[in-house]
Amino acid sequence: MLISLMDDTYDSHATIEECRLLNAAIQRWDESATSLLPNYLQRFYIELLRIFNEHKREVAIRDTYHVAYARKAFQDLSAYYLQEAEWLHQNHKPSFKDHMSLSAMSIGSPTLCIGLMVGMGDLVTRESFEWAAGISCGKIACLMDDIAAFKGGKAKGDIATSIECYMVEHRVTSAVAISKILSLLEDDWKTLNQALFQHHTQLPMVRRIINFANSMPLFYAEKDAYTFNIHLKDTVESLFVETIPM
Repeated sequence: MLISLMDDTYDSHATIEECRLLNAAIQRWDESATSLLPNYLQRFYIELLRIFNEHKREVAIRDTYHVAYARKAFQDLSAYYLQEAEWLHQNHKPSFKDHMSLSAMSIGSPTLCIGLMVGMGDLVTRESFEWAAGISCGKIACLMDDIAAFKGGKAKGDIATSIECYMVEHRVTSAVAISKILSLLEDDWKTLNQALFQHHTQLPMVRRIINFANSMPLFYAEKDAYTFNIHLKDTVESLFVETIPM
């Protein structure tokens, strides 16, 4: 929820100056920074600090660094969102490489992966958090999201998708660009699955991340069901509302 609220703020609601102020406050991570923000953002900022402080109290003392990693991931995500807002404000058209470097992180999946590991105790280590922050999960989510957004027609104010960046940079059709993106997706899935063998001593952590990645097709296989959740209506009803014939 916090990530969605912050994403919508940077994308749609805040001016570029308000985006800069929000990021400055999040980087400071202190209640004294509340005064930097307009009234409508102050409540979000105070609630953000409260939730992280609450989580810190709930985990074991030896695991408080878990929350520190989650906080750093959230601060980094804010900086990524600001960079996207700056690109949009400047009407900047990034290269395919630059777009992927930023969007694979701003999609939020790496931040969520770190959040999924908080509270796992001795099952995760500091090295686990470093691994989770840089895995292919973000690229998978980003590329699937871009394909869904491109096919569905992205909003006017959105930054260019990876498909559009690839089309412009390589002067190819959308069909060629999508074919390339699908090839990259296949490679990223292979890289992610290899973690089961490369990090076999930490299988509970790896499986949790891979299970999360496996949810991506539910949201982005055909349409952007994360942004337009009406596309999840039938799935949710079949799981939690409709009775199962016996």
